[in-house]
Amino acid sequence: MDAAMYHEGARRLQDRFDTRRLADRLVEVTVHTAFNDDDRAFIEGSTMFFLATADEHGRPDCSFKGGRAGFVRVVDPQTLAFGSYDGNGMFRSLGNILVNPAVGLLFVDFERPRRLRINGTATLHEDDPLLAEFAGAQLVVRVRADRIFPNCPRYIPTMTLHTASPYAPAPGCAPPVPEWKTRPVFNEVLPSSDPARR
Repeated sequence: MDAAMYHEGARRLQDRFDTRRLADRLVEVTVHTAFNDDDRAFIEGSTMFFLATADEHGRPDCSFKGGRAGFVRVVDPQTLAFGSYDGNGMFRSLGNILVNPAVGLLFVDFERPRRLRINGTATLHEDDPLLAEFAGAQLVVRVRADRIFPNCPRYIPTMTLHTASPYAPAPGCAPPVPEWKTRPVFNEVLPSSDPARR
């Protein structure tokens, strides 16, 4: 049993609702520490995931990360990697990783309801060998998995992807400039290297 999987708060509620045995069985049956072929196919076929981070005081933040299938890669049995692209310049998630590397990732398939959770430790790399393979990425984030486990998908609504985001980086394709960056209030403070800078 992975003692770190549940803390006292979780245990108190498991005992209150008589789910401790179920919770322990789920760990025994579903939690693993190495990506299997099914995990890899799901992750590398995903066009989005949610990234949970926290600052040095434990204050949480959650961010949506999206791209084209393959924008996240499983690079070894315990590590996945994804590129970090131009955003709003706030660096909330990556800033949190610098001061608290514990992260949680949630991959969701809304077309064939399914989800996969990954808890681990993240690191940022400006000179990663994968950087050139993630078109347009500023740096590479690597996550070393501590726990990988599916979640029950029953509350996931079934939705269909109609159109990929035109902003999702792709080799040989310059994404359009986001409208908000053209507004004078933001445009005047963009980095000189930003293509939207006038």
